[in-house]
Amino acid sequence: MRQLAQGGASSREIAKEVGVSKDTVLRDLAQPDDIATARAALRAEKLAHAEETVRQAGAAAQAVIDARPSHQITDDATARRWCGALRAAADALAAQADAFAEYYPCATG
Repeated sequence: MRQLAQGGASSREIAKEVGVSKDTVLRDLAQPDDIATARAALRAEKLAHAEETVRQAGAAAQAVIDARPSHQITDDATARRWCGALRAAADALAAQADAFAEYYPCATG
């Protein structure tokens, strides 16, 4: 953020580039360098964790698709359990996708 600000970018432009609010940019630019550096490192760590988690979710979904549980012969109790678990996971992921799209409307356009 500091490099963008030193390059003449406005707080609004920096916020859009970095993916945070304008208030976050203003607050971070007002902090001493050591605090700003620590916060930037924490944000980068959280971003990397989110990236890996989304990648893992995609891999898990593909593993379920490849296993084709709906084509397996099983008892009724297991079928109900699998169906419930798949629906719960799908609902939870859909809620996260909706929240993401609400926060980042450009991601769904």
